[in-house]
Amino acid sequence: MSRSFPLPPPPRRAEISPRRPERSIPADDADELTWLLFRQADVLTGTQARHHLGASALRHRVRTCRWRQVHRNVYLTHNGPVDAEQRLWIAVLGCGKGSVLAGLTAAIRCGLRGVRSDSIHILRPGGLRTITPPAGVLVRRTETLGGDDVNGRGLPPHTTNARSLVDAAAWARSDDEARMLIAAGFQQRLVGADDVHQVVHRLPTLRRRALILSTANDARGGSESLPELRYLRAARRAGLPEPSRQHRRRDSAGRVRYLDVYYEQWGVHVEIDGGQHLDVRRQWADMKRQNEVWIAGDRILRFPSWLVRDHPHEVITQVRQALQSAGWRQ
Repeated sequence: MSRSFPLPPPPRRAEISPRRPERSIPADDADELTWLLFRQADVLTGTQARHHLGASALRHRVRTCRWRQVHRNVYLTHNGPVDAEQRLWIAVLGCGKGSVLAGLTAAIRCGLRGVRSDSIHILRPGGLRTITPPAGVLVRRTETLGGDDVNGRGLPPHTTNARSLVDAAAWARSDDEARMLIAAGFQQRLVGADDVHQVVHRLPTLRRRALILSTANDARGGSESLPELRYLRAARRAGLPEPSRQHRRRDSAGRVRYLDVYYEQWGVHVEIDGGQHLDVRRQWADMKRQNEVWIAGDRILRFPSWLVRDHPHEVITQVRQALQSAGWRQ
């Protein structure tokens, strides 16, 4: 019969932080066990504990409630609350040899901001025996988990920035969420150039392979937000010309400005306002009237991100009119 090891309820999603809680650094002459507990946030496997203390000492600490068993062969070396860092170590150690944090959990660990994870995601080599993971842990297997995919200095062990983002996108609940994760990785400078492509080419059976590659292509070309990516997809489907993205331009004061989407040959700018403009849809009515005036003049078009998402045909219609007014012929 399998034993259960109840823990306090999982932390709120916002508590799963990429930052490690402050712990006292051991003295230089501290013993191996003290340093091991420091590195692993006071979480040990039974094998590690027996190696440093012996089986009887381990049993005594558990029996006297100084330590407690939190999963099969995993021990917490105090009887207080379990913090977010310790939950990650319990997940990694509880899933056995070769296990690493992966997907969205690892991406947050690598520094990805603005996202949350309900579960702890673990990746294990495919050839290892099946295990029962700790509560709140999702385990996936892979045949590709070499040195290029694992952060060798990460604690707890986790996949690299690029592999974390690719797996998170593949495991995402929707295509839009997958696109957002890849775009955010580029926007926050966690990945660049060909990082994502190199990971994808090592994973021939990857879910959403084409979507991840196309999103990475657009993101490294300058479109690093989900509304811009949505606009580009709609514009391509409509047969509009390919624009430049994040085009540099100096304003009248000499300051460098970046244009979201710029059709340079026809002098048409498309600016997509982000989430801060989502509160009142009346703003779109004002924008639309302003755009209709600009179509015949300056050809600077602004759209709220919700309109790009929910009514892309309205956006494309006005951009097409602006391009045609500037001399473009489809």
